[in-house]
Amino acid sequence: MPTHFSDDPPQVINQNDLHFANSRLEEHNGALDGSTDHSSDEHSPRNNTNTNGAHLEKLGTYDKYEITEDDCYDELGFSFPKWKKWYILTVVFWVQVSMNFNTSLYSNAIPGISEEFGVSAQAARCGAMIFLVLYAFGCELWAPWSEEFGRWPIMQASLLLVNIWQLPVALAPNFASILVGRALGGLSSAGGSVTLGMIADMWESDNQQYAVAYVVFSSVGGSVLGPIVGGFCEQYLAWRWSIWIQLILGGFVQIVHFLTVPETRSTILMNRIAKKRRKETGANVWGPDELVPFRERFSAKEVLITWTRPFKMFLTEPIVLVLSLLSGFSDALIFMFIQSFALVYGQWGFDAVQVGLSFCAIGVGYVIAWLLFIPSIKKNVKERREKPDDERAQYESRLWFLLYTAPCLPIGLIGFAWTIQGPPIHWIGSMIFAAIVGIANYAIYMATIDYMICAYGPYSASATGGNGWARDFLAGVLTLPAIPFFSNIGASSGKNLEYASTILFCISFVLVVAVYVIYWKGPALRARSPFAQRLAGEKKYNAEQGRRGSVAYDARRRSSAGTVEDPERPPVAARPSYGARQYSNSNRFFGESRVTPRGTPRGTPSASRRASAANIRRHQ
Repeated sequence: MPTHFSDDPPQVINQNDLHFANSRLEEHNGALDGSTDHSSDEHSPRNNTNTNGAHLEKLGTYDKYEITEDDCYDELGFSFPKWKKWYILTVVFWVQVSMNFNTSLYSNAIPGISEEFGVSAQAARCGAMIFLVLYAFGCELWAPWSEEFGRWPIMQASLLLVNIWQLPVALAPNFASILVGRALGGLSSAGGSVTLGMIADMWESDNQQYAVAYVVFSSVGGSVLGPIVGGFCEQYLAWRWSIWIQLILGGFVQIVHFLTVPETRSTILMNRIAKKRRKETGANVWGPDELVPFRERFSAKEVLITWTRPFKMFLTEPIVLVLSLLSGFSDALIFMFIQSFALVYGQWGFDAVQVGLSFCAIGVGYVIAWLLFIPSIKKNVKERREKPDDERAQYESRLWFLLYTAPCLPIGLIGFAWTIQGPPIHWIGSMIFAAIVGIANYAIYMATIDYMICAYGPYSASATGGNGWARDFLAGVLTLPAIPFFSNIGASSGKNLEYASTILFCISFVLVVAVYVIYWKGPALRARSPFAQRLAGEKKYNAEQGRRGSVAYDARRRSSAGTVEDPERPPVAARPSYGARQYSNSNRFFGESRVTPRGTPRGTPSASRRASAANIRRHQ
C-alpha cells in the first residue's frame, strides 16, 4: 500500500523520539541487509544522510500511530459492563440532584436572612437570582473543559469549589457575604452539561435515550427536592441550616464520586491506553492529545476558543439556539409558576412544611412523564432500526412524544389558574394541574436534550450547555419579578393569582406551537447547522467505511496527505463547515488551527496513519 506524506517538514516533538527513530532505523537497515553489523562507515548513520532523512520523516511525528476508538473500543466507556454504566450514572444522578438542590433550597432561608440582616425579602431573593444567573454561565464555562481534561477532574473541581463557597454563606456576618458566596457558588457549578457529556461517553446515540431520561429526571427532581426539604428547615431550624444541608449533601456526593467513579472521556482513556501499550509492549501508539504539545493545546488563544465554544454553538447552530430557547422559556415559565405556591396555598392556611410538600405534586408529574417516555423510547428505537437511512426517523422521531406531552403545559397552567381561588374549592384540584405542568416540563427538557445529544454526540457537553444556560439564565432573571408579578397583576380585582397564571398560559401556548414547528422544520434547521451537518456527514462516511459511526474527522490532524482525493468519499464541499475547518469525535478544539506557530502541521496526517500502522506491524 503506498504511503502518502505531507509536503510540510516533519516535526519531532522531543529528542527521545529522535533517538528511538534512529535505533529503529538501524535495526530495520540491518534486517534488510541480512547483517547486524552497523560499525562500518557505509552503514553509519552519519554517512547515510539520505536514508536517515527518508526514514526519519516516517519515524518522526508522521510515524507515530495515533490510536483510534476502533483500536481500543473494548477499553472505552462504551464497553463498560451495563451494571457499571448505571452505577456511574446513579452517582452522577445524585451529583446533579445536589447541584439543583442548591438552587432551590436557598429560598426557604429568605425569611431568616431578611430578619437577621434587616433587608427586605425582595433583596434577600437576590441571593437566589445571582446563583441561578451565574450558574447559567458556569455550565457554559465548565462544559468544554470536560472535553479537554476529562469529566472526572472537572466534576471534582466543580464540586469542591461549590462546597467551599457554601461556607461564606453559612457563616456570613453580613448580607454582602451571602451574595458573594452565592455568586461564586453559581459560577463554580458545572451543571448538567458535563453529566450529559458522560452519557455520550458511555452510550452510542442509538441507545442513549434511557440514560438521558434518567439524568433529566435528576435535574428536574433536584429542583423539587429543595422546597420539600426546605419547608422543614424553614419551620424547625435556623436559616443557616438550609445552607449547611446543601454542604452536607454536596460533600457526600463529592466523596462518593471521588472514590467510585472512573474517567469516562474517550480521548483521556485513549491517552492512558496508548501509554500503557507503549510501556508494556513497546508499541508505537500514541494518544490523541500526546501528539500536540501542551503549550499549543492551551495557549491563550486556544483557551479563549475553548471557553467561547458553547456560546459560539448557541449563536451559530440553529438547532442549539432554537431548542435551547424553547427549553429555557418553558423552564422560566414553570419557575415563575412555582414561585406562586406560597401565595396560592397560603389561602388554605398551609404552613411552611405543607407548602413544601405541595411540590410533591410536580414531582409526581415528573415521575409520570419519566415512565411514559419508556414505551415512547422503545417505539423510537424500533423506528430508527427499521429506517436507518431516514433522517427524520433518526432525529425528529425523538421529538415525536413531545407532540403529545407539550400541550400539557398550557393545559396545566390554565387549569391551575382557575382552581387557586382558595376555599371552598379544594386544594387538590390545583395540585392535579401542577402535576400536569410537571409532565410538560420533563418532556420538553428530555426531548430537546435527547435531540441535541444525538446531533452533536461527543460535543454534547458544549451543545447542551446552551440549553442549560437558557434555562438557568431565564429562571434567574425572573426570580426577582416573580412575586411582584403574582401580587400586583389585577390586584384591584382580587384575582391577581388567577390573572397572572392566565398570562403564563398565553405565553406557553406560543411555546407549544413552536414545538410543532421545530418537529416539521427539523431537517431545515439541521441543514442550517454547519457543525451538526459536519458530524453527521463524517458519521455516515465512517459507517460506510466500516469504522465506528461516531468517529468523525479530526481537523487538528489533517494535512495535505489527508486531502488526497478519494473517489469513494463524498466531497468535503458537500458537507457544510466553518470555512475549511473539520472536526472529530476525538473532540478537538472547536475552530482551532491545524498549524503550529512554527508553521508545521499538528500530529499525524490521517492518510499516513494506515501506513504507520503497517510499519508498526512490520517492525515488531
